Amino acid sequence: MALKIVRIYPKNRLLAWVEDRLPLTSFLAAHTSRYYAPKNFNFWYLMGALASVALVNQLVTGIFLAMHFKPSSAEAFSSVEYIMRDVEWGWLIRYMHSTGASLFFVVIYLHMFRALLYGSYKKPRELVWILGMMIYLVLMAEAFMGYVLPWGQMSFWGAKVIISLFGAIPVVGESLQHWVMGDYVPGDATLNRFFSLHVIALPIILLLLVTVHILALHEVGSNNPDGIEIHENNGPDGTPLDGIPFHPYYSVEDLLSTAVFILIAAFMIFFVPTVGGLFLEHDNFTEANPLVTPEHIKPVWYFTPYYAMLRVIPHKLSGVIVMALAIGVLFLMPWLDRGKVRSIRYRGRGYKIALGLFAVAFVLLGAIGIGAVAHLLPSLLGEGIDVNIIENWIGRVLVAIYFGFFAFTWAYTHFGFERTLPLPERVR
Repeated sequence: MALKIVRIYPKNRLLAWVEDRLPLTSFLAAHTSRYYAPKNFNFWYLMGALASVALVNQLVTGIFLAMHFKPSSAEAFSSVEYIMRDVEWGWLIRYMHSTGASLFFVVIYLHMFRALLYGSYKKPRELVWILGMMIYLVLMAEAFMGYVLPWGQMSFWGAKVIISLFGAIPVVGESLQHWVMGDYVPGDATLNRFFSLHVIALPIILLLLVTVHILALHEVGSNNPDGIEIHENNGPDGTPLDGIPFHPYYSVEDLLSTAVFILIAAFMIFFVPTVGGLFLEHDNFTEANPLVTPEHIKPVWYFTPYYAMLRVIPHKLSGVIVMALAIGVLFLMPWLDRGKVRSIRYRGRGYKIALGLFAVAFVLLGAIGIGAVAHLLPSLLGEGIDVNIIENWIGRVLVAIYFGFFAFTWAYTHFGFERTLPLPERVR
């Protein structure tokens, strides 16, 4: 159902004059107090608002960090140390930014999983899902470039490993790799272009995509845990019987969840900002040295599922292709899933099991990527075993489960194997 913008004129003559020429009040009302959302939202539907909070935090703290950061290989690391030690409250701003990045991905992954739970990618919300996936891609690029900027050991070697993946592309790979770095090895040129993209270009693209994502969502209306369109049951005044105004009902709820989110973030920032090396690796507190390779080169935790795919596939180009397909196949989810119902509450048992295995595989791939599985294997299986071989085979099974979810979903719904439960007439 298309969102209707009705003019609302303030009593103040000046504001009414502005409203007549720029309907800002009417626009805000159309997306808040006059926007009806399903009345049965649950915990999973808090993640979109929390992602917005995390985005604002990253933008604000990033501005203050950019005031003191120097994007050169000779001064980048020392400028970060200056922020941490000499700038008033600089340590807090830096940890708010670094911890905020990880928390951003936590809520983004939960937000994406909610869409898989309740079928929020299905018609008529295909474009909303596509825009969300584009946000995810830009966010990964933004996070990677931001991770390189502090110019610690893991920043340098992580950049070298990830950028070298472009070299696996036939014919143009080596030239593309040098073009991305701006040199033959990561250095001043790499830092300058990554800083420009991280601070200016990608945030602009991200803000644009987020805005369009929200507008597209409000155009077709929000999904809900029952997967029923609330606009199919309207009252005499045309408002949905199963909907309530977003403001003040959900806006107040979002304020409460934001307060809890900020409390959790504050606890982590003040007491465990590195989370034992998970959010900030210990090697990154040492200045980049091209002559000393860290014992274990690995990306930040939110990239590790894809990094694990790269590690367990023996051929470099094949690994890059699999890693790219792992993200690309998510774009196709609206067309792979041909199920008749949206919500997992009413879906067949096969889809529920497949989605559960998919989630477990993704988490375990992340554990392989950070090296947790290799660390645990000797204690589980005893000394003297070849950890790499076992880890690789476990990883390949998990990759098969990951892609198997999409193949199974298509076959399960396309050939009519799914047996769904009857939908209720109204949301519960």
